[in-house]
Amino acid sequence: MTPNVAAAKAALSHLEIEESDAAIKSKSRDFFWYSPVLKDRLDHVVADFVVSPKSEAEVIEILKVCYQHDCPVTTRGAGTGNYGQAMPLAGGCVMHLKHMSAVKEVHPGRVIVEPGCLLKDLDAECIAQSGQEIRMFSSTWATATIGGFIAGGSGGVGSCTWGALRDLGNIIRLRVVTMEEEPRVLEFRGEELARVSHAYGTNGIITEIEMPLAPAYDWVHMFVTCEDFPDAVRFAEDLANEDGILIKLVSVYEAPVAFDYFQRVKPHVDTDANLIGLMVAPHSMDGFETFLARRPEAKLIYRSDASTWERQPGPVFEYGWNHTTLRALKVDPSITYLQVRYADPDQLKLIEQIREEFSPEVLQHLEVMRDGGKVIFAGLSLVKFTTEERLDEIIARHEAVGAMVFNPHRYTLEEGGRQTVDDTQLAFKREADPKGLLNPGKMIAWDDSDWGYERMYAYPGLKAAE
Repeated sequence: MTPNVAAAKAALSHLEIEESDAAIKSKSRDFFWYSPVLKDRLDHVVADFVVSPKSEAEVIEILKVCYQHDCPVTTRGAGTGNYGQAMPLAGGCVMHLKHMSAVKEVHPGRVIVEPGCLLKDLDAECIAQSGQEIRMFSSTWATATIGGFIAGGSGGVGSCTWGALRDLGNIIRLRVVTMEEEPRVLEFRGEELARVSHAYGTNGIITEIEMPLAPAYDWVHMFVTCEDFPDAVRFAEDLANEDGILIKLVSVYEAPVAFDYFQRVKPHVDTDANLIGLMVAPHSMDGFETFLARRPEAKLIYRSDASTWERQPGPVFEYGWNHTTLRALKVDPSITYLQVRYADPDQLKLIEQIREEFSPEVLQHLEVMRDGGKVIFAGLSLVKFTTEERLDEIIARHEAVGAMVFNPHRYTLEEGGRQTVDDTQLAFKREADPKGLLNPGKMIAWDDSDWGYERMYAYPGLKAAE
């Protein structure tokens, strides 16, 4: 195939096309720069043009035209992803879904929404209409879209109660447009959802989402400190196992993360403080206070409904998940991170083994999740980056002792996951994107079925630096 990008752009000129070179570059980038490895590989990547559809009909038109002219299409929400998911590796068209942001219907227990709706706007509309809220969201709640969360996320604030995004029941329905000579509109439920959820838009464009809701609460945001890190981890695990206490967030930060990187928390802690960030429902506060009274090793230093701090810290979830990395980067640009999965039966022992071996080069940041009804920890460890070789050594050592790493320094689906082919997503790409024009370079199995993962995949079609 020889892409005719100019012809595709000309045929779509009656739609909203971005003309500014600076804006095109901006809309061609996500938060890939969290990783120095990806920054080195992808910093030059830019689309040839950006188009912003206002409806599903315009999405279909864009895909049909680009198919005719062999023009790659990379879909974009707000660009808050961290792994290069929305980077147009082969150039071509970036389809920006910012205008498709309507909250269509709110019902008891569910909402129907377009993919470009910001998470905070979706929450606000659901609360206003029905007193309900979305069950989980990324820490970039204020700026991220629901479509980007579905296509690129895996969990977040709320996962301590509801599990991972792809767990059964956490997505109800997805409406998807294919990229064929005559694009089709399909609706997926149940097992079919796995075809396109967390697929980076490589095999279909999501145009409508139905998500579950839960009752909305004025959550109490809190910070607790412990002098001993293992005590902080046990506190988090035990709290999450208190089934009668409704929580939305439990984060754990090894010292000196809070002192070094959380500027509004720093005046209230010392360098040895291991911090726990919490969101607890108001009606569960009596239970939480009883739980806290039983833990003399833990000290409550902040609660949002009774704060005496001169400078309020803001939402506690904006210190957790990948906001932790962002806050650290603002202080120390050499910081990067890993995504680690710790699980039963020896997760506390494994966490401590990793900490003893690597701290302070690797500082522990843990998020409580549920997996199959059990409390586990997701690690978003802060890493003092020196070289790619050292980073690879750290990752290899984690894996050698049984800590699974979802590598955030890779831009492909397989390398950022379990290093295996997702046959469901690959089969659907063959059906829905026969020319391989959707977000090219992100699915190794499409490009090279014999890839062995011994080294970092380098997409052969990567747009060259000028």
